[in-house]
Amino acid sequence: MAQLIKLKDYISRYEWNAYRYPSQYIRLKQENWEKLYDIWLDRDNTMEKQSTTGKKTSSFTKFRPFMKQNNESEDIVTTADLLPATETELKQYFLNKLLPFQIRWATSTVTDVSFTDQDYQYDDTLKYFLQRFPDIYLLMYYPIFNIKNAPVDGEIILISPFGLDIISLLEFDEETIIMAGDDRTWKIENEYEEKTIISPLIALKRTEHIIKRILYTEQVEFPINKIVLSRTNHIIFSSEPYQTKIIGKLQHERWFKEKRELKSSLKGEQLKTIEALLKYCLTTSIKRPEWEEELSIMTDDREEY
Repeated sequence: MAQLIKLKDYISRYEWNAYRYPSQYIRLKQENWEKLYDIWLDRDNTMEKQSTTGKKTSSFTKFRPFMKQNNESEDIVTTADLLPATETELKQYFLNKLLPFQIRWATSTVTDVSFTDQDYQYDDTLKYFLQRFPDIYLLMYYPIFNIKNAPVDGEIILISPFGLDIISLLEFDEETIIMAGDDRTWKIENEYEEKTIISPLIALKRTEHIIKRILYTEQVEFPINKIVLSRTNHIIFSSEPYQTKIIGKLQHERWFKEKRELKSSLKGEQLKTIEALLKYCLTTSIKRPEWEEELSIMTDDREEY
C-alpha cells in the first residue's frame, strides 16, 4: 500500500520527519498484517472455544495495531468483524482497514489537526494509488504548494525510490475517446458530442516547474517524469509531447505492472526529495483541543509565576 504523505493542504505527519515516518509505516504495517494473519489462521480455534464456552468473544481483543506518537494505540479494527474466508479477501480487508489510518496520518499530527473532507474516504482514485501500489511509493495527492506566499495547485505526484512521476489523470465514460492536441487544448469525443478541454500539459508543466525550482533551491537531484494517464479511455496521439508519456487504456496495464514489480527499499535521495517538497507545501491546521487546553494552562502558570 503506497504511503499518503500529503493530501491537499492538510497537515501531515511526514512533514514532521520525512525520514522517520516512511520506514515506520512499513514496519507497523507488516507487524499488524502478521498479527491479523495469525488471528485469521486461528479463527477455527476461536470459534470452537466460543461454541464450547457459550461466550461470544472478539477476535480482536488483543489486536492493538498502530501506535500514535504519544504512545496511545490506534485500532484498525474496533469491532468483532467477521473475517473473510480466503487469504486474498483478507488482504483486501486489511487494505480497507488501513485507508482511514492512512488518511489520519495525512491530516493530523499529535498536536495539530486539519478539517478534512470526508469524501476522501470514498475517493476511488485515491484508493487506486494507495491500495494497488507497493509501500515504497510515496504519494502526494493534489498538493497545494506555497510559492512566494501564494497557493499553487499541484497534480498527483508519485515518488518511487528512483524517480518522481507527475500525473495528470483524464477519465471519462468508456465510450469517450481522448484526442491529444497542442499545449493549450485537447479534444474528447463520443457518439453524442465533441468538445474541447484544457490540455493536461498545462498543469503538468506548472507542477514540473515548481518541483524543479524547489529541488534546485534545496540542492536535490532526482529524475522527474510527466505522465498523462487514463485507465478508462483510449488516447489518440501522433507523437508524445516532449518529455511526457501518454498512457491510455491500452497502455495502462503494462505501465501498472512495471510499477508494481519494482523491487527496492526506500532510498536516501527519495526521502530527501519528499522532505524538500513538503517544506514548500501549504498547510492549514489548528491545534488539537486538548493541546490548546494544555497550552492555556502553561500560559496561566507562567503569568502567576
